[in-house]
Amino acid sequence: MIGSQCTTNIAKISGVIMTAPTFGHEVYGEGFYYFLIKVKRLSDSCDIIPVTVSERLADCNEYQVGRYIEVSGQFRSYNASTGSGSAKLMLSVFAQDVVFCEEESRDMDTNYIELDGFICKPPVYRTTPFKREITDFLLAVNRSYNKSDYIPCISWGRNARFCGKRTVGENVKVIGRIQSRTYEKKFPDGTSVKKTAYEISVAKIELRSEEVRENVVENTDTIVQ
Repeated sequence: MIGSQCTTNIAKISGVIMTAPTFGHEVYGEGFYYFLIKVKRLSDSCDIIPVTVSERLADCNEYQVGRYIEVSGQFRSYNASTGSGSAKLMLSVFAQDVVFCEEESRDMDTNYIELDGFICKPPVYRTTPFKREITDFLLAVNRSYNKSDYIPCISWGRNARFCGKRTVGENVKVIGRIQSRTYEKKFPDGTSVKKTAYEISVAKIELRSEEVRENVVENTDTIVQ
């Protein structure tokens, strides 16, 4: 686990339920289910975001396809076996609170995330053929029981230049939104399959000072895990 324990992993999304919950796993007799939410962007395109929810938050029959829902929690990662002996990084919003709403009452869909974590791989800075600057980096966000969530992030423009200069181990605070993107993975035999990747689109990033970092550690007992 990189750095001291972090206090910030806040995710808030709202949108329409796209898939019925399916059973994922059980921990100490508590069942967890997965489903997808469609969250509209300002551009009228959408992000399809996975959610993990405990059976104790609401009856599974409440999660009806087409129903509008607000979810608050944390954006978490875990390694899932691919069946070929390797592991794949899976990401989802771990729901800590859900509210079902009438769709007509909503103003706009919510997609907000705030993370305080540590750069855990060298950032990759690049420019597109149209001279757009982009930096990809991986953020380790610590939580209790010596666990960490590993969250891919992407930034543009001056944020990309700033992120491109960061080094492994630096503590940063990121504010942005969860975005999904589809891509086509091609195989040597000529076949291909469509896949979905999830990452944080960075709107704001700042370095955390040593003083702030110490304060973060002192206040870890106030966090709901």
